[in-house]
Amino acid sequence: MEQHSIIEDEIRHYMFRVQWSPEDEEYVGTVAEIPGLSWLDESPDAAFVGIQKVTEEAVADMRKEGMKPPRPFADRHYSGRFVVRISPVAHRQLAEEAAEEGMSLNSLAAEKLEKPLERV
Repeated sequence: MEQHSIIEDEIRHYMFRVQWSPEDEEYVGTVAEIPGLSWLDESPDAAFVGIQKVTEEAVADMRKEGMKPPRPFADRHYSGRFVVRISPVAHRQLAEEAAEEGMSLNSLAAEKLEKPLERV
């Protein structure tokens, strides 16, 4: 029981998501820190409980194999800075747009990235 509690604490900050899967006609629970891990169920609550349980099992298996489980995204430090490579054509178009808007290319890119993402 003690091991279960340790694993539970370890995953409590993981990013879990539950959404409807039209292909499976069930709710699918996923965890961002372990891509490919999922749990299907008829209700969103059951999918949430299921993905947490299977994540606990996956983390326990990782520990048994001597692997370090992924750190939760919520517990990682982000500097706010990253480099993105784009085509020269896109770079030029963004630079032109930034100039037309009277702003730096960095400010324009940050503005575009910070807009809420449209869900498909």
